[in-house]
Amino acid sequence: MKRIAPTLLTALALLLLVPAIALAQDHESQQAENEALVVNFYNRFFNDHDVREAAQVVAEDYRQHNPHVPDGKAPFVDYFAGFFKDHPNSKARIVRSAAKDDLVWLHVHSQEDAEDRGEAVVDIFRVRDGQIVEHWDVIQPVPEKSANDNTMF
Repeated sequence: MKRIAPTLLTALALLLLVPAIALAQDHESQQAENEALVVNFYNRFFNDHDVREAAQVVAEDYRQHNPHVPDGKAPFVDYFAGFFKDHPNSKARIVRSAAKDDLVWLHVHSQEDAEDRGEAVVDIFRVRDGQIVEHWDVIQPVPEKSANDNTMF
């Protein structure tokens, strides 16, 4: 009996550990899927200016925290369709991205045209069930001169 008890405890521990490992793998897989969804959306929307098709992954009740852009999928699409009409050469290069739980972060260099120094942007998206449901951003102009030799990217 003394030899069986440690074996049973080990077996029980392994049985409990397997679902935890599977859950962690599913969580990491979901984070990777969310990140890929947002990066693909962002490139199609802000670089290809394919606003209507790219916005297929934006929820109808999309919640916007940028004070210049309205809530809702249709108003969001209309806002940027107008912006891209006025700024046809605008681009937003994703420098890095990360995902944690249902959030995806993008560090972006956004420019209205090739001559524009642009802005450093951190965009944060919440993803639920394969849809972008919420957005925040922090935007900082790229200055002509810097107090250090580091770039903003």
